[in-house]
Amino acid sequence: MASDPLDALRLTLMQEVLPVGLAVVERARRGGPRDVIEAFSAQADPLEQLRQEGEPAARQVRESLDRLQPGLGNPVMKVEVRDMQDDDPASGAPPAAEASDRQDLQHALARIAARLTQLEQRLQPEA
Repeated sequence: MASDPLDALRLTLMQEVLPVGLAVVERARRGGPRDVIEAFSAQADPLEQLRQEGEPAARQVRESLDRLQPGLGNPVMKVEVRDMQDDDPASGAPPAAEASDRQDLQHALARIAARLTQLEQRLQPEA
């Protein structure tokens, strides 16, 4: 439990603060303090603009950290896994809703396959 606030802080730093910080550093390097001040005075939402500017560089930093140690740059999200109990494990037939879902899925897959066939025919050069 004690690590959850730290994980949340690290996630916030990686997702929110890092891109803004890298954008500010890049603006300062490129145009000096005037360019940094301009970012805060010219935009309606300067932090969002800076976050967008710094996201590509932040993504590279996070990927580099992941190469160093997996999960360091892009935190692994925690999930909860539970076993689901079947309604009637003795019967081999699926419930009506599951059968209906399976039938809907098969119809959708058949439509996709037909459309892919049409697309392949249109993409083939005429002889």
